Amino acid sequence: MNLTNIKKQLFAFEQIPSLLYLIKWLFICLVLGALAGSVSAFFLTALEWATNYRESNLWIIWLLPLGGFIIGLSYHLFGSSVVKGNNLLLEEFHTPKKIIPFKMAPLVLFGTIVTHLFGGSAGREGTAVQIGGAIADQFTKILKLSKRDRKIILIAGISAGFASVFGTPLAGGIFALEVLILGRLRLDAIIPSFMAAVFADYFCRVWGVPHTHYHIDSVAEMTPLNILWALLAGIIFGLVAMLFSKSTHFWGDLFKKYISYPPLRPVIGGIVLAIAIYLMGTTKYIGLGIPTIVDAFSVDLNSYDFLLKVLFTSFTLGAGFKGGEVTPLFYIGATLGNALIWFIPLPMGLLAGMGFVAVFAGATNTPIACTIMGIELFGIESGVFIALACSTAYLFSGHSGVYASQIIGSPKNNYYIREKGLHLSDVEDRRDQNKPK
Repeated sequence: MNLTNIKKQLFAFEQIPSLLYLIKWLFICLVLGALAGSVSAFFLTALEWATNYRESNLWIIWLLPLGGFIIGLSYHLFGSSVVKGNNLLLEEFHTPKKIIPFKMAPLVLFGTIVTHLFGGSAGREGTAVQIGGAIADQFTKILKLSKRDRKIILIAGISAGFASVFGTPLAGGIFALEVLILGRLRLDAIIPSFMAAVFADYFCRVWGVPHTHYHIDSVAEMTPLNILWALLAGIIFGLVAMLFSKSTHFWGDLFKKYISYPPLRPVIGGIVLAIAIYLMGTTKYIGLGIPTIVDAFSVDLNSYDFLLKVLFTSFTLGAGFKGGEVTPLFYIGATLGNALIWFIPLPMGLLAGMGFVAVFAGATNTPIACTIMGIELFGIESGVFIALACSTAYLFSGHSGVYASQIIGSPKNNYYIREKGLHLSDVEDRRDQNKPK
């Protein structure tokens, strides 16, 4: 029996190529996870240092325009090909053109640290996802991966970055499968996505970098009335998610319209932010805002905290500063949930936890990943309320989102959008064209 016949007999069993597929992606995801997790560990450590230094030396906020100029100039000179950030990852997945330049990783890492050091209001997810995606796409060139495998490794890179920066491997694995196409899951990449997420989270933890822990003290009884309250909360979370997405795009368009020289946009934005922070006399609404997020689960907060965070973060990102949207969305959702205690009779901690993930679900159009994240962070006891809030927020945020390059695979409803394959940016363009002049 020759070698060809042996190969044919072996591959007559479907599990043999499946085993080879598993082994192949096991090794790739192990290396990818080690790299992405280690860089995330460094990134989280650097962010903690930047935050602590800023809070101990508040005078540095006056240098925010200088920090903005440094970020703007660095992207203008060296990063014009990667300035789209997360949207570039989505575009390369849907319409591949060229390997994502590795310089995306150091540029966004540097830009995010500078943003936080000088007092911008931004997050960290976007940075971690871009780092993971940029590292992952280098494997395409090194291993000469096929077009199909390139899509899979981009998904793995996104999941690795997300999982390691938040310490949520299950949510990270699902987020990467869900975020690419609105209303669809890319299950052909499910094994690499989960393996990359688990390995990246593991290697981040190996470096001894801690993640913030949140706790819901009590969960309401599952009654028809409480379910209705949860749905009402989800509607509000979805509307605020839409507000955040539209605000970010509004400020970005405004800066591009009136300031043609890109490095000058964050300078002007930095001046406005520094003055606003000085006049308010607090740094509560800049940076990650994790202490406020933690307080939202058990302490009465100002009812307007979520609105100010929407304003500060959307303006910061729209002006061209770097960072993610997700941690600010956690802040917005948790403080909004905290405020809803005034008329929704559910426990404060439960409302804060629901808002924490539901506003994120509405803004990124990833309700399944956000439900899993809520269960990972808060426990299964609150899982039903979290699922109701996330799915309702997803529906009521409409066809909007922080990622304009998301493609609509399944419209949220057939009354407003009937076509498939549109980008979210196409929907925004239609709205603009239909507005009365």
